[in-house]
Amino acid sequence: MTFLVTDQGKPYSAAGFGNWFRDQCRAAGLHGCSAHGLRKAAARRLAEAGCTAHEISAITGHTSLREVERYTAAADRRKLAAAAMAKVKGRTSSG
Repeated sequence: MTFLVTDQGKPYSAAGFGNWFRDQCRAAGLHGCSAHGLRKAAARRLAEAGCTAHEISAITGHTSLREVERYTAAADRRKLAAAAMAKVKGRTSSG
């Protein structure tokens, strides 16, 4: 199912959509934004919300779980670090 189409009514290619998105961001004064960056940010936020790699890939369209893991590694590390520090805090405060 196609939601976004070109002026000619045809589906965008990946590169064509990226170029269109960049142009729209620039027109809105949002420099340095890209469709790729938006997809990566979505994957990170989903990981931080506790979504599984399979759930994230269903939303972002990634076909490789390895790619999802690459995008979400930083979010996973932050979550694990926070959980580890909570364990340390719990051990030191109880004795």
